[in-house]
Parts: sequence; C-alpha cells; structure tokens
Amino acid sequence: MPSRREFIGRLAMTGSGLALAGLLADRTMVAAQAAKLDTVTITTPQGRKVNGAYARAGKPAPSVLVIHEWWGLNDHIKSMAQELANQGYNALAVDLFDGQTTDDPERAAELMSAANAAAEKGLDTMLAWGQWARQQDDHRGGLGTIGWCFGGGWSLNASLIQPVDATVIYYGDVSKTAEELKALHGPVLGHFATEDQWINKPMVEGFEKAMKEAGKSLELYWYEADHAFANPTNARYDAPDAQLAWERSLDFFRRNLLAV
Repeated sequence: MPSRREFIGRLAMTGSGLALAGLLADRTMVAAQAAKLDTVTITTPQGRKVNGAYARAGKPAPSVLVIHEWWGLNDHIKSMAQELANQGYNALAVDLFDGQTTDDPERAAELMSAANAAAEKGLDTMLAWGQWARQQDDHRGGLGTIGWCFGGGWSLNASLIQPVDATVIYYGDVSKTAEELKALHGPVLGHFATEDQWINKPMVEGFEKAMKEAGKSLELYWYEADHAFANPTNARYDAPDAQLAWERSLDFFRRNLLAV
C-alpha cells in the first residue's frame, strides 16, 4: 500500500484530490454534477419499486454502489457518484430513505433509525441494485461499494449479502462478528477518525480483530480528524484528509475492480 507521503505527492502532481475538493466546496458545481445522473427505477426481489441515480462511465467499466449519509440521497452524494464516473466507473447512487432528504440533524437521525430498524428492506434494496449493476451491458470487471457515515455501515452490509469485490467504508458502523464477516467476498478499505466519538476506536479495533479472525483482508487508515471529515458541508470537514482518503479509495478500486 502506498504511504501517506506517496499519496500526497501523487495529489500534488495530478491535482485529482484538489480538483475534487474544489468541486465539493462549490454548491453550484455540485448541483451541476448531480444533474448529470439519470434516475433509474427497478423492482427488488421482494417486489418493491426503488429508485436510484446512475452515473455512466461512457464505456464498459466496473460498477460501484454509492450509499448516502444520514442526510439522504442529496446532490452531494450524487456528485460523488458522478466523480466516480469521471474516474471510469459506472456508479449507482442508492436511495435507502425512499426519496427523503434533510439537512436537519434531528430529522436525519430519525430517518437513519427507521432505515436501520427496517434492515431487511434495506438489504433487499442493496441486493437488487447489486444484481442490476452486474446485468448492465456496460458493466465490465468487478462490483464495489462505498458509503459515508450511515452509508459506510451499509456499504459493509451490502457486501455481506452478495459477492462484492471491493468495499469502502468511511466512518460507518462496523459492529460485526467474525462469523458475520466470513460472508465477505472481497477486501475492505476503512477510513476512520481519531476524534470520532461515535465510530470510535473500541468499535473499529473490534472490527479489525473480527476481520482477522474471519480471515478477511482489511486496509485500515486513521486520520487526525473528526466524524464526517470528508463532507465539506459541515464544520468538521478536513480537506487534506478528505483528499487523501479519496485518493486511497480510488487506488483501492483500481487494484480490486479493474482486474476482476
């Protein structure tokens, strides 16, 4: 795995992380990126109609399921899906809140709690989108998942119910047993923050131990930052660490999705 210094050097040379940081800081640009996605509706194995937002790479490419934070599937997450498409992946931004979004923390907590309480419904949705992505004519290579906060936990959940070749978790709930983690098909990349009081060190260290017991591959990084450090819409945003985490995520996808 490249070192932090090597990644920072790469960012300086390519400007890829800096370009992303500039995009996310500009709401007009974020909205323009989000507007490029197509709304897709499918029927899940349980017979439910669900919507997602699809960003095409424009060529045969691996697919990535993109999972939103507790704010819902907003323009910020859609713009991240579009950025993945810009990087050569077909990206499907999943909606686990049935079209509901908010910027009120209390309402976000309610939506997250409701979705977690109805976990069977969420798993049905994630399985349906995974199957759909693999069936597309322009799908070539592996299937990945990526999510932030609430979506970080669901990135892992999605990878436990179907073969996923690369799972990326940004400060998501990883409270799983070794027995549960044995279902993983591919490696996991985790980004966590030292100041995070919710997705904290004891939880992550327990996850690390359980992954080892399950015999699964884990790349884990700690950042001197707080929860949601990769989201520019809050005061805890840490641009250098967000750029570094994104570059590491892209490198992880390149290594594990393109060769499948």
